[in-house]
Amino acid sequence: MAFDGIRALTVGDYVTPTGPRAGELGPWHYVVESVGIAPRSTLMKIIFVAFGAGWLLIASGLIRRVPWALTGVLWAAVLTLWYLPVGTAFGLIQIALWVLLRRSMVPAP
Repeated sequence: MAFDGIRALTVGDYVTPTGPRAGELGPWHYVVESVGIAPRSTLMKIIFVAFGAGWLLIASGLIRRVPWALTGVLWAAVLTLWYLPVGTAFGLIQIALWVLLRRSMVPAP
C-alpha cells in the first residue's frame, strides 16, 4: 500500500490492471466512496501511504520483538478490512492467527 500510495502521489494514479479492465480500481473503491472519500483523491493516496507505512512499522516491531507489535498487528488487521478483497482476506487471516497465538501464550491453569 505504501508503494501504491507513493506512486499515486507522484505519478498521479494507482497501479491498475491492463487489458479490458484497464484503469479500474479494485472493489475497495466502493467502500471509500460510500464514506465520501474519492478513491483517486489526494486524501485517499495519503491514507494508502499511511497504512503502508504503518504496516512496515509493525513488521519492523515484530522482527525486533517489541511489546506493542502484536497489538499493532491486531489493530492494523481490523483497520485494513475495508481494502477489498486483498486487505479483507489478509486481515481475517491475521486476526485468526492473532487469536490462536494469544491462546497459545496463555499459561495453563
